[in-house]
Amino acid sequence: MSKLSTGDKVRWNTAQGETEGTITAKVTGTAKAGGHVAKASADEPQYRVKSAKSGKTAIHKGEALKKLG
Repeated sequence: MSKLSTGDKVRWNTAQGETEGTITAKVTGTAKAGGHVAKASADEPQYRVKSAKSGKTAIHKGEALKKLG
């Protein structure tokens, strides 16, 4: 997996299929998005992403995201 950072364009899977968007923040603590509570840490960060299609935000583990370009 490539190193991920804020502003990166990424792709991930959702219940509705694959979608693309942008990483808006690196999460290293407890955070909530879309009704989901993410329990990240500095050792195991997660990433807040914004969907290019819907504009909604979600939080995903790095291994769930594929960096584009």
